Amino acid sequence: MTSNLLSLNSSKTEFLLIGLKQQLSKIHNPANSIDTTQSARNLGFIFDEHLFFSDQMSALSKSCYHHIRALCCIRPYLDLHTAKTVSTSIVHSKLDYCNSLYYGLPKYQINRIQHIQNALARTVVQAPKFKHITPILISLHWQSQALHDLQTVCKYSFFIHSFV
Repeated sequence: MTSNLLSLNSSKTEFLLIGLKQQLSKIHNPANSIDTTQSARNLGFIFDEHLFFSDQMSALSKSCYHHIRALCCIRPYLDLHTAKTVSTSIVHSKLDYCNSLYYGLPKYQINRIQHIQNALARTVVQAPKFKHITPILISLHWQSQALHDLQTVCKYSFFIHSFV
C-alpha cells in the first residue's frame, strides 16, 4: 500500500475474527497486540464474531420501524397503491437486502423480520394492531413472504447466489 502512497486510517479500520466461542478463546490472548471488534459493517451489513447477526437485526429493526412510523404519519394522505409502493421501495428493500445471509438463523431472529413485515402491512392498509395478519398479507399479495415461507425465501436466495 505504501508503494501506491496509501495508508490505513486506524480510526476507520476494523478487524473481526469469526468463529465458534471455543475457537475464538484460543486466539484471544491479552498478550496479543491485535485489537479486534465484536462486530463490523461491510457493504451496509453488520457481521458479528459468531455470525448471530443480532446487531444487524437490531439495526434493521430500528431503521424499518423508523420508516414505518413516518409512513404511519403520512398514510392518511396516500391512496392504497401509493402506500404499497412507498412501503415496498423503502422498507421491503431493507428486508430483502442480503437476505441470503439470513439462511440458517434461529427462528427468533426470523420472527423479528416477520414482525416488521406485519407492522408494515398493518400500516399500509390502516388496520388495527390486533387484527389477524394473514388476510392482510393475502390482500397485499405479500403472503409468499409469510413466516413459514420466509425461511424458504432465505434458502432460495442463498442457493441462487451460491450457484450462479
